[in-house]
Amino acid sequence: MKIAVVGAGAIGGYLGARLSAAGEDITFIARNRNLAAIQANGFRLILEDGSALHAPAAKAVERMSDAGVQDVVLLTVKAHQVVDLLPELGALLGPKTLLVTMINGIPWWYFQKLEGAYAGRSLESVDPAGKLAQAIAPEHIIGSVVYPAAELIEPGVVRVIEGNRFTLGELDGSRSERIEALSQAMMRAGFKAPVSKDIRSEIWLKLWGNLSFNPISALTHATLEDICTFGPSRELAANMMSQAQSVAEKLGVQFKVSLDKRIAGAQAVGAHKTSMLQDVEAGRALELNALVGSVVELGRITGTPTPTIDAIYAATQLLAHTMAQHKGRLQLLPVSV
Repeated sequence: MKIAVVGAGAIGGYLGARLSAAGEDITFIARNRNLAAIQANGFRLILEDGSALHAPAAKAVERMSDAGVQDVVLLTVKAHQVVDLLPELGALLGPKTLLVTMINGIPWWYFQKLEGAYAGRSLESVDPAGKLAQAIAPEHIIGSVVYPAAELIEPGVVRVIEGNRFTLGELDGSRSERIEALSQAMMRAGFKAPVSKDIRSEIWLKLWGNLSFNPISALTHATLEDICTFGPSRELAANMMSQAQSVAEKLGVQFKVSLDKRIAGAQAVGAHKTSMLQDVEAGRALELNALVGSVVELGRITGTPTPTIDAIYAATQLLAHTMAQHKGRLQLLPVSV
């Protein structure tokens, strides 16, 4: 397959390098030092066991028009970055191109091809003014849930922390030939790539934890283990998750695991900093609307009260605003003696 990876960071690098090593025709859309490193050396992975996988055939370009029309586009940027890609993204899309949205949180396409009372609705929190829905035809889109953890440790080099599962799903729940072909290509590259008939429920299962653990960690600088073992914060997370479950169930979502089991799973990850806490420490924009603001908006749409989520969302919005205003970052450092 001819595959473009838009967002050559940790997850994009992990996917692209493995797919390239398996023989797929991979082009990274990259910039600056990352672009130069991939052009010079291809892409390199440091796997969980410490071994290395080198993908020298992987290509990199800065402009999407230089890559041309693709069979598959893996969209691995953050949710708030997608709208900035619209002027170029069309250069990658032909009539049959698959656009796989490997993005955290509620996606802009959530109500597209969804039957029921909320069909065709749009979400201002993740798609202001409906720009994404207008620019990207739903026929291109494949939904996905990203489970692995990885980090870009230097330009063109990614360390895999754990995991290799990427769940895939058509927006209408069908098991099409095209999604089967994509799943098979990813499995040949060493990934688990199950096809779900209900990708929205899969999205909620991951979001269930992200909408609580991410903002709590951003505000407190605590790890997943800290949040889950400290009584008051565990109760806070559980309250947020319970409110989110009420919202999701009104949208027809079915949760396959209990709330307590989902918290236990997060606790088992250990002393891990969430992606939002890492962004706070690095001074990057927070992925707040897709992970939390979207749930607040869905609560309004479904007439479901979300008071705890609302409060944490407001506090984390203020944190993001303060960081942006001061162009700063926040990090806990040991007190010097």
